[in-house]
Amino acid sequence: MAVKKAVKKTSSKSMSAAHKAALAKGREEGRAIRLYLDALEETKPRRGRKRTPESIDRRLKLIEAQFQDASSLQRLRLAQERIDLEAELGATEEPLDLEKLETSFVKVAKGYGERKGISYSAWRTVGVNAAALKRAGIGRGN
Repeated sequence: MAVKKAVKKTSSKSMSAAHKAALAKGREEGRAIRLYLDALEETKPRRGRKRTPESIDRRLKLIEAQFQDASSLQRLRLAQERIDLEAELGATEEPLDLEKLETSFVKVAKGYGERKGISYSAWRTVGVNAAALKRAGIGRGN
C-alpha cells in the first residue's frame, strides 16, 4: 500500500510595485530617523571636561611612555585605553552634519510617527528638540 505524501503548492505571488515602493520608502524614512536620533545621542553633552584631539594625543604619548615599564596587568589596561582613545580620535575627525540630518528627519518624521503611533512626548523623551518637531509638523496634540 503506497502512502501519498502531501505536496505543498508554492505560490508564485510576487509583491506589487506599489508594495515594493512602500517598503523602500519605509526603509528610507526609518534610516533618516535612526541617523538623526543616533547623531543626537552622540552630540549630547556629557559630564566632565571635554576631550580634544590634542588632549587625546597627549594621553596617547603618555601611555607609550608608561607602557614599557608597566606590569603585565598595567600594560593590558594601557593597551585597551590606547585602543579606546584611538577609536575616539577617529570619531572626532568625522564631524556630524547635524543640520543636514535634522532636515532629513523633518521631512519624514510626521508620516513616520503617524504610521508608527509615536507621540510628541516620545519624540521629546529621546532628545528631539521642540523646534525640529514643530518644523516637522508634529505638535503636542499629535
